[in-house]
Amino acid sequence: MPNPIVTLPDSLRDAFKEPMGPVTTDADELLAAAAETREEYGAPDAPIVAVGDVVTYHLREAGRVPDVALVDGKTEREAVRTKISDALAAGDEKRVHVENPAATLTVALLERLVDALTDSDPVTIEVDGEEDLAALPAIIAAPDGSSVVYGQPGEGMVRVAVTPEARERARELFEGLDGDVDGAFDALGQSG
Repeated sequence: MPNPIVTLPDSLRDAFKEPMGPVTTDADELLAAAAETREEYGAPDAPIVAVGDVVTYHLREAGRVPDVALVDGKTEREAVRTKISDALAAGDEKRVHVENPAATLTVALLERLVDALTDSDPVTIEVDGEEDLAALPAIIAAPDGSSVVYGQPGEGMVRVAVTPEARERARELFEGLDGDVDGAFDALGQSG
């Protein structure tokens, strides 16, 4: 496994359990809200980023292939159901692989995320390890008007409308991670 650039300290685990946006189980409602955000920002091409297999599956089932999806074959640390893994494997979008240990973010994952955000075609980032922390850098790196969607265990999907305020909150949490935070911001193409 590659060396992590930043890791989640125990002191921040509770802060990361709080949803950063509204929670819903209705993918159609979530996609309608994402469309409103794109319209509000005059950004019709702003991406939808899905972090997690189940979230990606629900968006696809609702008729929307995420512009960027990060999947690891697991949900709540257990293998996803065969129905979900088969459906995700059947997609024909571009796929890239990256190693990223649990509770960490590696330079490779951050760089693949930035590349995927600038790709005009949908990209699925298949993570060997864990993708759980990827919502934070996605919020930081995605353009205004984007939506970052991730799972809230036992509750549903969280949609974060990427706005200057949401990005600032994400940056504050990101700065609390242990390790080379400045290097992680550099990998995202952001100044620390």
